[in-house]
Amino acid sequence: MDEKVYKTMGFSGASNLVIGICILVTGVTSGILLILNGAKLLKNKHRILL
Repeated sequence: MDEKVYKTMGFSGASNLVIGICILVTGVTSGILLILNGAKLLKNKHRILL
């Protein structure tokens, strides 16, 4: 019985770790893309305002 509980806890911990890493990578990637697009807009601001 106890072995089953430990296996379940181990699986839950591993899946939480994988999900956390995926969320972290997605957040960093989207942040970088947002910064790059914002810089591109600021660079071409004079074309937009004319």
